Amino acid sequence: MQSFRFEPCELPPAAEALRQEVRDFLAETLPDYPAVKRAESWAGFDPDFSRKLGARGWIGMTWPADYGGGGRSFFERYVVLEELLAAGAPVGAHWVADRQSGPLLLRYGSEEQRRRLLPPIIRGESYFGIGMSEPDSGSDLASIRTRADKVDGGWVVNGAKVWTSNAHQAHYLIALFRSDPKAEERHAGMSQFLVDLKNTEGLTVRPIRNLAGEEHFNEVVFEDAFVPDDMLVGNAGDGWKQVVSELAFERSGPERYLSSYQLIVELIREASQAPGESHAVAIGRLVARLSTLRQMSLSVAGKLQAGDDPALEASVVKDLGNSFEQSIPQIVHELSDSEPSMDGDGDFSQVQAYLTQVTPSFSLRGGTREILRGIIARGLGLR
Repeated sequence: MQSFRFEPCELPPAAEALRQEVRDFLAETLPDYPAVKRAESWAGFDPDFSRKLGARGWIGMTWPADYGGGGRSFFERYVVLEELLAAGAPVGAHWVADRQSGPLLLRYGSEEQRRRLLPPIIRGESYFGIGMSEPDSGSDLASIRTRADKVDGGWVVNGAKVWTSNAHQAHYLIALFRSDPKAEERHAGMSQFLVDLKNTEGLTVRPIRNLAGEEHFNEVVFEDAFVPDDMLVGNAGDGWKQVVSELAFERSGPERYLSSYQLIVELIREASQAPGESHAVAIGRLVARLSTLRQMSLSVAGKLQAGDDPALEASVVKDLGNSFEQSIPQIVHELSDSEPSMDGDGDFSQVQAYLTQVTPSFSLRGGTREILRGIIARGLGLR
């Protein structure tokens, strides 16, 4: 029976030394960035901003220098991410590639794939999507039905992926397909593939409009789409092992508790106009929860730095962080007399309206609450 542990972790001086550098960069680069745009957090998509980060060496920070990476620590990367997210910087273009696609290729990709694909990511010029979820599959990733059938020189793919963030703007998709439909074990017979979203015939990307009117999610449909052999990631049949590893990359970072941070900022500004006890109590509780989640997330960063596997702890951070992020609009609504409105005059009203609409999706991305709690229960020997 396993137990999870969140060992206390402090950022070393070399990491903290970066903080003011990032703040100065953000003050210079985003001086008049609107509060409602900052509320988009890591969903904000701005290729020019991503290229500026790449030029500073703040993408692929922990990756080997052989591929153009910074060879820096997970702690230094954590500081940069924390400052970017706290400022609401538009990091969405390169986010998936930096957080998980690149690390996946470093672990399982071929040398040719790493040499070809990692440098453009590091420069902030190449963007990736995640091809996991499928229509009618719910949260059961093992039930995917999109097939990759082997042919001369590659694979022919038929099926669909859904809720694929930024697929309409990304260059590549790392997708999980069923490559051996005869495999008896439900977690067997799957493989991961790199899909060129700009140059693959038989592939259609259909944006899905969300409650806030954004076309952030997409459905990606494959109709006899050909994927060459050199786009197979790792070994055929190892897809499940690889995708579980990939999911661990996206469940513990500061994005798992800072996605609604701009609303806390606006609440404090609003409350300062007429401070009262109810505001002080609510803000104090929010800050206490935020601080606790930050310490837990830092502990996971420490495990990554030490080369440990933090999959269980990462699931806990993601579950608790999502619950925290989703609770903030309701807490703010109970404290405020004004109605949230995207057409409102002030930042407070607009940010509140935006996050009220988008927070329901926070517990879907990176694994639903039910899936995460199943992982946690299994890790604790409870199922």
